Amino acid sequence: MNGIIFFGSNEYTKLIKNKPNEIKKPIQFKFENENENEKQIKQISSGRFSTIFLFENGKAIEYLKNSKQNLEKIQIKNIQKVTVGSHNEAILTIEGNVFAKGIDINSENPNQFINISSLIEDTNDRIIEDIVSGYFAIYLLTSNQNAYGIGSNF
Repeated sequence: MNGIIFFGSNEYTKLIKNKPNEIKKPIQFKFENENENEKQIKQISSGRFSTIFLFENGKAIEYLKNSKQNLEKIQIKNIQKVTVGSHNEAILTIEGNVFAKGIDINSENPNQFINISSLIEDTNDRIIEDIVSGYFAIYLLTSNQNAYGIGSNF
């Protein structure tokens, strides 16, 4: 797959000339200047301010909806899963680490990914198997089937 099709009346208005309310059909989003092996999309997750595209090769690109430089490569390697909430983002690596960012995750630097799995006190629970973003929180499921939440409003 070389492109992504978005549905909706207010998605990615910078990519189109029409007024958002007049959009009645899908808009195709293409990645430019990327290597061919980085175009096989595995997963997409979108929230209020951003969308993350995860590729089959374990790399990801973040689309910042209200930024002058819309596309930004994520510098985390071996990504297995991404999740985007309204005010947060999280990335699960193949090794079971979770990197997250957001105002309720890292108030000092909300745009910087930090390793939140290392914040779990029980070292036996630090391997994460699944993640999901809520409105202001991120939820983690460990390999021991324990659940954790970080952020607020959970």
